[in-house]
Amino acid sequence: MPDVLTRRRRFLPNGILDAVIQLLVVVAAYTAYQNTRGLINDQLGASRAFANADWIVSAERLLHIDIERSVQHAATSVPGLMDASSLMYVNAQFSVTFGAMIYIYLRHNQAFGFVRNMFICAWCLALLGYVLFPTAPPRLVPGLGIHDAVAAASGVDPTDQTHTVNRLYNPYAAVPSMHVGFSLMIGIPLARLSKHRITRIFWGLYPLVVLFVVMATGNHFLIDGILGAVAVGIAALVARWLGQRRPHAWRFGREPAGADGAVS
Repeated sequence: MPDVLTRRRRFLPNGILDAVIQLLVVVAAYTAYQNTRGLINDQLGASRAFANADWIVSAERLLHIDIERSVQHAATSVPGLMDASSLMYVNAQFSVTFGAMIYIYLRHNQAFGFVRNMFICAWCLALLGYVLFPTAPPRLVPGLGIHDAVAAASGVDPTDQTHTVNRLYNPYAAVPSMHVGFSLMIGIPLARLSKHRITRIFWGLYPLVVLFVVMATGNHFLIDGILGAVAVGIAALVARWLGQRRPHAWRFGREPAGADGAVS
């Protein structure tokens, strides 16, 4: 293999080829996840999705954790907080998540394989949840008094298929919450990898902020977020197992120093 493809560079710890391969793997996996998530949408199953949402509402009331309306009210009562929450809901899952993954690859490459495998496994678990337990979000459930904050802030109806962003939109892909899942999969590793106290606190609190955002905007129940955390926990165990069995899988450049120090 030409040395120019695998030679370590200042910003590419394993060379050009490894960076390209990792990018293609992550983009392909995420694209498959998004497309499959959208194609799962079965309008004939809407009654099932609302029945599942009613079950979650009943379970939360029984456990006294039905806080979604209170969270949205609190966000609305603070000037600018709801707009900020809506903006974060729309952008955080992609922009912050993949920006963080790029940072981990470049600056903490020894941990990237674990994080990458955890994401791919979590995407698979999420798709399983969308198929087996389609669930309407709080904003669509009648009688809860929860409105669609994102639509109100952006002026875009997520059910309007004339918008390209909504072509593969699935309104019933609420369980598990992958907004919460994504935030955990970058928040915890970055908190563990950070050298400075402020950044450790920031990334440690980031998943809680995202949990607040998804409830404030009316897109998820608290239980959705809890199940998102469960999916991440399972994905982390699988990623750790894969790392122990094949610690250098999908690495095409030279092995970086400290390659065995992946986050677990």
